[in-house]
Amino acid sequence: MEKQKKRSKENKQPQVWLSSATLKQGYPDFAVKLYKPLPKGTYVLAEFPDERKEVVILTDVSYRIPFDVEGISKVLRKASPKEIKDFEKKIEIEEKGKAYCIQFAKELGLEMNLVRVDCFFDRSKIIFFYTADGRIDFRQLVKELARALRMRIEMRQIGVRNETALLGGVGFCGREFCCARFLKKFTPLSIKMAKEQSLILDPNKISGPCGRLLCCLAYEVEVYREFLKDLPRLGNKIRVNGTSYKVLKYNIFQKIAYVEDPEGNIIQVPVEEMKSFVEELQEEALGEESLKTLEED
Repeated sequence: MEKQKKRSKENKQPQVWLSSATLKQGYPDFAVKLYKPLPKGTYVLAEFPDERKEVVILTDVSYRIPFDVEGISKVLRKASPKEIKDFEKKIEIEEKGKAYCIQFAKELGLEMNLVRVDCFFDRSKIIFFYTADGRIDFRQLVKELARALRMRIEMRQIGVRNETALLGGVGFCGREFCCARFLKKFTPLSIKMAKEQSLILDPNKISGPCGRLLCCLAYEVEVYREFLKDLPRLGNKIRVNGTSYKVLKYNIFQKIAYVEDPEGNIIQVPVEEMKSFVEELQEEALGEESLKTLEED
């Protein structure tokens, strides 16, 4: 009886699979959940969190998970032959819309960079994502596009971080951009986050292809902040038995501090002992002002 009860409980667990999908070949992937496994490359009808339905293409194998996932797109079923044809027609409209937008913007003298065009599967609306240095008066452009496409037009100006999220790519870590893969919103970033994690303050090392600070700077910063709490800052000097030592760096994993004595010798000190030392001198790192351009406005 007990075994039967356990089996019945297991049967009540949600049968959920996860996979990746894309709106179009060449677009970044996003996670989708399925209620039965489907092979890679299958055209499926998916419902987005905003209840909009789109035909998407599965880009990965399906793997089962022992729990449900909320807040992501879910696959309703495999797409029918008619829906696949409508999907291909939607792609044609997007390509046509992109060509029209570039042409009309040039004719109207609008200085804008078209990033992406998304047409809803039901063709109720087509969105043009673009970047520009300032505000753009696109009223005439919208009229021209509506006349050419006979659809509801939406112009959406985005920032450089949003542009990178839409285009996708591979980061320094060898994985797909976090902003394109799973990030729902952008966290405010600062140079201070890089300093707290003892990273090299080199723009080429701590900035992404968008020209802004790496989003992953925010992932572990709270762990470092907790570790550095009540510890002397890097560059500070502490006095031990009348001798002055300069704090060079911390090893958060081994919980060790590296200090330099007046003769230039480097000594390892457990961080627990560092907390009892009194901070004597504070020295700021040079060249930080030139890195402020990497922060979000």
